[in-house]
Formats: sequence, C-alpha cells, structure tokens
Amino acid sequence: MFDIFTKTDDTPNIAKVLFGSNIQERDEFIEIKNPYTKKVVSKYPKCDANDAKKALEIAQNAAKVAKNIPLHQRISWLEDVASKLRQKSDEFAKLIVDEVGKPLKFAKIEVIRCAETIELTAKELINLHGETIATDATASGKKAMAYYKRVPVGVVSAITPFNFPLNLVAHKIAPALGAGNTVVLKPTPEAPMCAYALAKLFIESEFAVKDALSVVYGDAEVGSELVSNSIPRVISFTGSAQVGKIIMKNAGIKKVALELGGNAATFIDESADIEDAAKKCAFGSFYNSGQVCISLQRIYVHKNIYDEFANALANEAKTLKVGSPYEEETFMGPLINEDAKLRAARWVASAIDEGAKVLYGGEEVDGIFPPTVMIDVRDDMKIVCEEVFAPIVSLVKVNSYEEAIEKINNSPYGLQYSIFTNSLENTRAFIEDAEAGGVVVNDIPTVRFDIQPYGGIKQSGIGKEGPKFALEEFTEIKSVVIF
Repeated sequence: MFDIFTKTDDTPNIAKVLFGSNIQERDEFIEIKNPYTKKVVSKYPKCDANDAKKALEIAQNAAKVAKNIPLHQRISWLEDVASKLRQKSDEFAKLIVDEVGKPLKFAKIEVIRCAETIELTAKELINLHGETIATDATASGKKAMAYYKRVPVGVVSAITPFNFPLNLVAHKIAPALGAGNTVVLKPTPEAPMCAYALAKLFIESEFAVKDALSVVYGDAEVGSELVSNSIPRVISFTGSAQVGKIIMKNAGIKKVALELGGNAATFIDESADIEDAAKKCAFGSFYNSGQVCISLQRIYVHKNIYDEFANALANEAKTLKVGSPYEEETFMGPLINEDAKLRAARWVASAIDEGAKVLYGGEEVDGIFPPTVMIDVRDDMKIVCEEVFAPIVSLVKVNSYEEAIEKINNSPYGLQYSIFTNSLENTRAFIEDAEAGGVVVNDIPTVRFDIQPYGGIKQSGIGKEGPKFALEEFTEIKSVVIF
C-alpha cells in the first residue's frame, strides 16, 4: 500500500492500468512533465479502445454484486478512503504540484476538499431514499401500498479534467461508488498519477467492492469507447463544451451529466465597496492561473467608478506572488503547457487589435504568463465572447444595472455569475435575472462549496455535482406498487 510514496529518488512516478481490482503492468508509457520545471514527473501507460471495452465489461460483471452491498459497508468504504487521504495529504499535494503546476498552498487545499467531498458523500448516502405515494389521491385511483426507491444505475463512465485533478475525480467516483455502482475512470492525460493514487486508496480499502473501480488512460479513442459503448448507463464528464457536444451526439440513450465551460462575470455596482471587490476579483481572476470553469473573466463596472476600480484591481494584481508552484507563498504558477501560454498571448493580442488596452501584465515573465488586466474592452470583442481559461480579466464600462445584466446574460454559457452591491433592490433583481446555474452576492463567481449543487445552464452543461445532487445523477427511480 502507498508504494508510490515510498520512493527515495527522483525517478518519475508510474501510473498503472487498473482493470477492476487488478493492476496490469505495461511496457509503453507516455511522460508527463512539470509545467514549471519541465522535468519528467510521472508516466502513464498507453491505452486504447480495447482497454476501455475490457474495463467496461469488468465493471458490468462487478455491478451485479455492487448493487447489493449493504449501505454500512459503502459508508465505511468512503470514510476509510477519506481518512487515509488525510493521512497522506502532503504526498497527494506534491503529486498535484508535480503534474499540473498548481501552487503548493492551493494543492494542499484541494487535497482537503477532496477528503471533505468523500466524507460529505458518505453522510448523504443515509438520505438517499424515496417516499410513499397516495395512489387513491384521484377518483380513478385506488388504495395500494406504493412507494418509489432510488437504485444504482449500474456502470458509470467518468471523464475528468486537469485543473482539479483530485477533487473533481472524487466528485464523480465517490457518489457513483457510494450509490452502489461500478465506475470506469478516464482521468485527464495531464495528471494520471493523481487519479491513480486516489483510485488505489479505493481498491485497497478493507471495505472495497471487488472490481468496482477501473482506471484507463488516453485521449479521444479511449473516451469515445467509454461514451458510445452500450454498457455504461451514465456518462459523467467535466471539460470543454466542444467535447460535451461530441459526447451528446455519440452517447446514445443514456443519462449524461456534463459540467462544461463557463464565461463567468460579475457586476461592480457604484454602491459596492471598491477595495473589497478589487481584492476578491483579483483572486477570482487569477486563481489557478485562470484555469477554472468559473474563473472571473468579465467584469462589468459602473461608469462612475470604472477608473477607480480598474486601478484598484491592477494594484491587487501586482501584489500577487507569481513563480515556482513548489514555494508555499506562491499565489500563481504556470499555465498547464506551452500551448495554453501561446493561446493566452493570442487572446491579449486579439483584444489589442480590437481596441482594448493592457492595464497590467500581458507579456510572459520568466516563462509564466502573468495576471493580466484588460481595460477599454467592449462586449463584442472575442476576449469577452469566448472562454479564455487563462489569467486574463476584461473590464467593460456600463451605465446601469440593467445594461450590466443584459451584457452578462448575453453569453452562450451560464455557469455562475456574481454582483458586488450594497443595494437590496439590485441584489433581489440579480438573483432573479441572472441566467446561470448559480449566483453569488458580494463575492466572486469563482466561489464554490463542495456541498452545494453545482452545474450550469445553456452551453455550460447538464445536471448537477455536489454529493447530494450527484447521488441523484448516479441513481434511478424505481416505482413499486403492492396490492
């Protein structure tokens, strides 16, 4: 157990294929380099569609047993995994820094959040139940014993992204397994070791259900098999809207849960506390290098405070420590790879060509694309209309709340929006007017608590995450009538 944490040298960690509870050795591997040091930190085996199919078949057989495992064992299983994760929190945080370059202090927070997600799921399992039904409520009905119950769907295909390589895995596999399903996980190619290490905690637990969890690696070929194969009954995917559309086209008749892109926005009302709003917006715009589905990308600022707020935000951005993700005090590290850095530079160049200006940042410094504040941005510019997924925030001047909410909603996405205001009238209006899966008042749209329902509307996805709500996604209602 925990053999990946017993190495005494700097050789890369090796993720392995998990066909159910069995580890399969491979000879051919793909290397993962740390985004900051460029050193090889891990390797993962090359998989193909046949591997995905084999894993699904194993999961299908295991599902026959998993659905009958008593609730107390499933709860103990999740609690055991969460406990062991907490015991190895520093080691897991190091894996996150190694593979995706997330600053150490935020990697440590992600590990704790992951444990909390699993623990919350264990608690919510007790509340996963149905209710009785009054069959004689209508004149055409008659007296009977009737109720519904929630039952496992069977097999779940889970596909996860790089930006939260541990906690977003937990948000899928913990409720799926806890509800009595089996899972085939395809983690992001950028962070295979994070997923493998967490999966090992699950399969090595004394409470584990045999063959309930498999892990395969790869890109489109493997993902396509997990989506189009007839075995899984739920496809749970977090990633881009572009891939989400492909999944919807190829999934067939299945439940599909999609947490896709966003274009998060906020409105800074003239009644807002400018200093407080600027500090929070700097965090929301540049946390995790902007690589968050609810990263603050658009800020609509009332014209009367536009310049003051813009300068306050730029000053806050200047205070953020940018550099090595291995240093405890670092706030922002590198983007995930060179392609992401080049895309960020193109976003800025495009905005400048369209008439915007760089107030702060905008050019690579010591290999890292820095926090960047764009001003004089119009809402018809590409940098506002599309998801940037980089540490770039655009400020748009507006005349009123009514103009701001119209522009905020003028997006194909609808994940989370926020408002900074001391006006109760605007607060009430915003809650009703914002076309999004979630709204936040007097903080950034980047706020997410793992216990809450999380998911968007429009092109931002289908379904909800959060333990209580994910359990509903991973179960089906069975209606029962007894005469």
